[in-house]
Amino acid sequence: MDFKPVKNVKFVEGGVCAAKGFRANGIQCGLAHKPLTDTDAANDAANNALPKKKNDLALIVADTECTAAAVYTTNKVKGAPILVTKEHLKNGKARAVIVNSVNANTCNADGVEKANMMCELAAKELGIAPEDVIVASTGVIGQVLPIEPIANGMKSLAEGLTYDGNPRALEAIMTTDTRKKEIAVQFEMGGKTCTMGGMLKGSGMIHPNMATTLTFITTDAAISEELVQRALSDVVKVTLNRASVDGDTSTNDMVCVMASGSAGNKPVTKEDEEFEKFQNALYAIMMNLARMMARDGEGATKLIECAVTGAETEKIAETVAKSVICSSLFKAAMFGEDANWGRILCAVGYADADFDINKVDVKIGSEKGVIDVCKNGAGVDFSEDKAKEILGEEVIEIIISIGAGPGSAVAWGCDLTYDYVKINGDYRS
Repeated sequence: MDFKPVKNVKFVEGGVCAAKGFRANGIQCGLAHKPLTDTDAANDAANNALPKKKNDLALIVADTECTAAAVYTTNKVKGAPILVTKEHLKNGKARAVIVNSVNANTCNADGVEKANMMCELAAKELGIAPEDVIVASTGVIGQVLPIEPIANGMKSLAEGLTYDGNPRALEAIMTTDTRKKEIAVQFEMGGKTCTMGGMLKGSGMIHPNMATTLTFITTDAAISEELVQRALSDVVKVTLNRASVDGDTSTNDMVCVMASGSAGNKPVTKEDEEFEKFQNALYAIMMNLARMMARDGEGATKLIECAVTGAETEKIAETVAKSVICSSLFKAAMFGEDANWGRILCAVGYADADFDINKVDVKIGSEKGVIDVCKNGAGVDFSEDKAKEILGEEVIEIIISIGAGPGSAVAWGCDLTYDYVKINGDYRS
């Protein structure tokens, strides 16, 4: 799946290491709970997949102090790393990120202690203050996080930091992900070329309710901490917050941004044209990561993009788009490549928003073409064979008009397959 273009940005390689002055690394410290068997190895080789015994501890470090911001899950149950990171980011500054997979460090009596220890261990090796470290964890909830493997691996992790270490770090944050998700862009700001890069993990427990993932973004642009937070809080609403896989919002969701200022642009301190350029670059990063996350939903075979226009407000359009991509019946129909437009209209109809259902038009599309399946709230004749051909593609578009208003929105989801149940039926074993 190619990146979706955004004006005034250029896609480049490097992920979180693309921006000036950022190093990263990932190692296998011993947290992995699924040993690599001969059968696993054979299956992985055949499918070109990551081995089961993969990296499980990652570090991202900036050469200089960064302005930083984050958004977090709205789940009442919050992982201990979130509580610690919130404290550390109260001053809007950070220098490093330490993150583990396999174990979420959530619902544990010693969780905050362990999260603080992770920061202290990283800070000692890097020669920085523990308060300058962002900490995150992902994996199984309710199991005590063993700190010994992390402590034993920290020296090797820090010594292996490189300016091209993003692939190793990215592998370390993945859980049920089957695809690596990273991106980087360049853009002009203040007469300087700035770079921004990001990496994301997310495949299950994904629902639009704040951050829906672990996502780490780095940039060499100079911008105040207040405006980094403003940009992130605004952009997450129209990107990651519009992606859903299964309707479950995780306990450890976090998106953070670190901005080093190494590009040399005049620091952005007000909401002007330069701030808009920064926001646009952030949108390019987070929108594409949201699409990649939805495409890699647990067991998924298709990315579904639902675009709604003609609403009285953007909020109404967003509500309708989310309603469609969250419908289990609709998602199952997409897996079966069945143009059951009635399920789309049903999901539109129970959306908590005001509009005239008799003005609703629905099209389905992909690289194989676009066809009308509903006009003015009623079905129209269409070729089932053509519809089947359209729905056979990897990326499916559901195009909905609900009137003549100015409001529009896009949401991203995936199909619902047999494999989703298989993956989650034995997640801990």
